[in-house]
Amino acid sequence: MGLMLSDYMSRQVLGSVFPLVKAEWHLNDEQLGRLGSIIPLMVGLLTFPLSLVADRFGRVRAIVGMAVLWSVATLLCGLARNYNEMLAARALIGVGEAAYGSVGLAVIIGAFPARMRAVLTASFMAGGPLGSVIGVSLGGTIAVQSGWRAPFEIIAGFGIILALLFAAIAREKRLAPPMAHEAAPIRSVLTSSALRWIYLGSGLQLFISGALTAWLPSWFNRVHDLPVDKAGQAAAVILLVQALGMVLCGQLSDRLGLRDGGHRFTLAIGLGVTSALLLGIGFLMPPSVLQLMVIGAGAFLAAGTTGPVGSLVAQLTHPALLATAFATVTLANNIFGLAPGPWLAGRLADMGGIGMALAVCSLSPLLAALCFMLARRRLANDPV
Repeated sequence: MGLMLSDYMSRQVLGSVFPLVKAEWHLNDEQLGRLGSIIPLMVGLLTFPLSLVADRFGRVRAIVGMAVLWSVATLLCGLARNYNEMLAARALIGVGEAAYGSVGLAVIIGAFPARMRAVLTASFMAGGPLGSVIGVSLGGTIAVQSGWRAPFEIIAGFGIILALLFAAIAREKRLAPPMAHEAAPIRSVLTSSALRWIYLGSGLQLFISGALTAWLPSWFNRVHDLPVDKAGQAAAVILLVQALGMVLCGQLSDRLGLRDGGHRFTLAIGLGVTSALLLGIGFLMPPSVLQLMVIGAGAFLAAGTTGPVGSLVAQLTHPALLATAFATVTLANNIFGLAPGPWLAGRLADMGGIGMALAVCSLSPLLAALCFMLARRRLANDPV
């Protein structure tokens, strides 16, 4: 969990200083969106091959190496002299983070009983929004006091310390025992049409989460006229609500799954439809307390599918290929959700304003709900 916090602190601290970076380098919103999207793009491209390497040669060693790399790259962000250097450093963060989500989750899933899979998945993944909360809130506060480069330097040091602690404490045999890979063909993580719809639905659901995490500080800055530090703190509250929703929806998924595994699909579908309606309506409302309540409720549900998805994928995948299967989930989450979300929101913001942009992006969970409906329909006729 600590390394997941560091992962997302490094990834999302930039969002809190968007206004300062934009002013210093004279950037438009699409360029800012690229800085937000380049990390999940690299994660999506590299998560599968790097997770295969980790499955074969050691998950604990892989986690330590990844954490050191993304922390050093975060430091390079603070040292960047121009837009291109920042873009390159952000891409390097993505290389470091590429397989951490899948490998770390495989380590946790493999160490606990199956009945706890959804809540464990949700709790682990909630480290992402929690890390975003810390990165966004502290980033804006520190930037106002010490400049926008200082948050990157502080977060980089924190990540390196955590990586060294993990290396000193974790043991490969205890956390990631060897598995019988020859009995589990790699193609099995892709041949099931039900699994493929689950992967796609997971990615489309997180499209709006990626847009929210990158652009909420700027939305508060522009729509509610908050200064950079206050905007970061306000955005952090919404992201904290999202993290809480991930955990609680994961717990609900486990409870429903004990009675009937199909209920996990029903939960995922309901979360998609309801979050789309709440967020879409919320971002079109005039600035008010009621608007913030509606958006907060939508954010609470927006990432709640991570628990059901993790549990379903673990249920339908051979244990030896858990890291590879979760790498496929990570690939879908990033390629279909977290990567295009910030970029498209920035593109739309240049055209019609940040509020309209986020309202349009809020439609993506409806497509996710459709994918989960198709996965449920195909599962009975497409056993893994």
